Amino acid sequence: MRVSNNENHEALKIEGSNIFADKQTFMKEFVQTLATNSSKALDEASSIDFYNTLGTMIRSHVSKNWISTNKQYNQSGEKQVYYFSMEFLMGRLLQSNMLNLNILSVVNEGLEELGINFASISEEEHDAGLGNGGLGRLAACFLDSIASLQLPGHGCGIRYKYGLFEQKLIDGYQVELPDYWLKEDYVWEVRRSDRSVNVRFGGYVETKVVDGDILFDHKNYETVLAVPYDVPVVGFENKTVNTLRLWSAEPSNSEQDFHSSNRENYYKFLNYKRSIESISEFLYPDDSHFEGKKLRLKQQYFLVSAGLQSILNSYKRRSNQSLQDLHDKATFHINDTHPALIVPELMRILMDDEGFGWDEAWEITTKTCAYTNHTTLVEALEKWPVSLFQELLPRIYMIVEEINERFCRELWAKHPGEYDRISDLAIIAHNQIRMAHLAIVGSFSVNGVAKLHTEILKQREMNNFYTVFPEKFNNKTNGITHRRWLMNSNPKLSSYITEAIGQRWIKQPRDLIGLVKYAKDAAFQEKIAKVKLDNKLILADYIKNKTGIIVDEHSIFDVQVKRLHAYKRQLLNVFHIMELYNLLRENPNIDMVPRTFIFGAKAAPSYTFAKKIIKLINTVANVVNNDPYIQGKLKVVFLENYSVSMAEKIIPAADVSEQISTASKEASGTGNMKFMMNGALTIGTLDGANVEIHDMVGNENIFIFGLTSEQVLNYYNYGGYVARDIYNCDPRVRTVLDQLLDGFCGNDKVEFKDIYYQILSNNDEYFVLKDFDSYVEAHQKVDLNYRDQKEWLKKSIINIAHSGKFSSDRTISEYATEIWGIRPFLVE
Repeated sequence: MRVSNNENHEALKIEGSNIFADKQTFMKEFVQTLATNSSKALDEASSIDFYNTLGTMIRSHVSKNWISTNKQYNQSGEKQVYYFSMEFLMGRLLQSNMLNLNILSVVNEGLEELGINFASISEEEHDAGLGNGGLGRLAACFLDSIASLQLPGHGCGIRYKYGLFEQKLIDGYQVELPDYWLKEDYVWEVRRSDRSVNVRFGGYVETKVVDGDILFDHKNYETVLAVPYDVPVVGFENKTVNTLRLWSAEPSNSEQDFHSSNRENYYKFLNYKRSIESISEFLYPDDSHFEGKKLRLKQQYFLVSAGLQSILNSYKRRSNQSLQDLHDKATFHINDTHPALIVPELMRILMDDEGFGWDEAWEITTKTCAYTNHTTLVEALEKWPVSLFQELLPRIYMIVEEINERFCRELWAKHPGEYDRISDLAIIAHNQIRMAHLAIVGSFSVNGVAKLHTEILKQREMNNFYTVFPEKFNNKTNGITHRRWLMNSNPKLSSYITEAIGQRWIKQPRDLIGLVKYAKDAAFQEKIAKVKLDNKLILADYIKNKTGIIVDEHSIFDVQVKRLHAYKRQLLNVFHIMELYNLLRENPNIDMVPRTFIFGAKAAPSYTFAKKIIKLINTVANVVNNDPYIQGKLKVVFLENYSVSMAEKIIPAADVSEQISTASKEASGTGNMKFMMNGALTIGTLDGANVEIHDMVGNENIFIFGLTSEQVLNYYNYGGYVARDIYNCDPRVRTVLDQLLDGFCGNDKVEFKDIYYQILSNNDEYFVLKDFDSYVEAHQKVDLNYRDQKEWLKKSIINIAHSGKFSSDRTISEYATEIWGIRPFLVE
């Protein structure tokens, strides 16, 4: 049943039925399922047995609506969106599924009566290793919002056997261990071997003419079997259950194909099996060498080819309509450049398998594909060597080459003689294939993820494309699902919000704005303060258990948790900590509010500079935390192996949110939104979505510092910045930098020389020193403001009140209406 836009509000009021009638019904089913699945009685079972039992029960109950959702989508011919992403950082699903199914209370009560602690069960769930940072977490938030808004849409990704890596800190150094998150069965997935498809790599293409038509025959290729594993995506208090389809690479040949008494054949099969399975083995294999690059490209084509074949097979099974009208029934969304091969792969299927001519296939493709750009960093805009691409994907290369040729001819017709312009815009240039260019040319929509980011794309980074395709470019500011990041991770705060303004905000998060009138309310402030302190006590206990470090829950919890990258400037943060420590060493009685600085971050295994920053943070922590002279006024904590589930512990406890990237470098950020929604105050640059947070809450409720994006870009374009001048003129900066080499950080005086020379000899690419003074000043304002708790709590409540704009429900509503052309559909 399709729901019109006018009916949307009423449709979202419909609640999903409680799958357990009452506590006794749940308890009886739980004990029976435990016995059936594990052959154990209640007193014999472990926490992992309880987790698997509860997960199995929930998935079993969800399956009815899952089947019904797909059936009704297909019968109605409803248009559906397919969100292709290399990352889906889902986090733990047990509690979030229970929240969406409205069974948290009955399950908790039932387990308690059975003598089982739900928290210990929840801890048994391993974070699914399907993503790394903001890109993957955004995709997960989007899936949650699509289902909760009752929109027909699904995710398409890879079922990585190992996640990015498990981070261990040994003597302060990051050490990477395999993140084998699938060592236990993943209770939420269903293997669908009946929907497997073949993906081809390598070989060569023969061209022949038959009855005047040019045919392409792909020969001598290697076949990989793509097997789908489906994960249900449960909507909030409705009957919609969409699908996240994850693809696993498996050998298409059986052992019998290699059977021989010849020992060489046996090892040939093992090598073949190993090479195939490696495609879906690791998230982001190291691409600093040829084999790593080849594997990454294989992963990307594997994802899009398997996904498109599956979708089009399903489309043809359920519909007699021609693929000519595909754009009326589907949108393929390209999340960042990784799945950009959707464009040529769809062309290949339409032409080689379905018999369309080039012009028809191109029209279908460019009406069906949409692309989100997530970065302004040049190194993040993927490029592939022509030789590698052509060898691995010969037919796809031919199609990309033809797309490029036709596009360049169009440009030449409009701009004759402008070789530089055409070279800048070309998809293939300088023996490289530019994936962002391919995605832009082959899509009907190109969006940025924050107002500032989109303007930078249009006016600077992709201005040449904007002048050619102005109608394609649009903005969709990112969002986060308030269900996980407020209701699930901070339930007490959620309940106080509902007490104050009613529960309408749960399905209409913009209604959080009603909290503004409580910003100065003493009773409400007291509740908010209590929630924050309780969350800080929980985090302090977690820190003690994990690290042995004892932190003061009444200190300011100042948090920077995100991927470790030079532009995110964890280095600026640790330089400020070193400056604070230097002040305390001079005068331990200095009047300052005690601070606890908390970090969580992974650095890419081959990113040596980022790993050196991790070592510096841990070295400074060791110095600071073990110095009794400073009277415990400063503590530094680096929590290893940062993850979604860890973020759910950290974010509700944060007082200060560090969003300090070099202006113009962070496309949007979503951590800034999560902290804001939980009442932390932001210290940040005018970068990404910080700009929109600033516009919402006003200058007095956020701590802004540093260069603007325009100033940064002007320095890049015209020069004028000399880092050494600041080193020479600011004694604080000189002291901190000299401490990198003078033994302050230990006996090894060369440990941090790379950081020292990166700042001074390479002229401080990310303006750490330029923004240092402004950053220190902003932190002084934090200190002064925190002393007046009534004023601080008012600012905190104002931030929570304005955070509704940053719900992913708003973002997805904009995607659905303005890009995808899909509407809510009521599953009955």
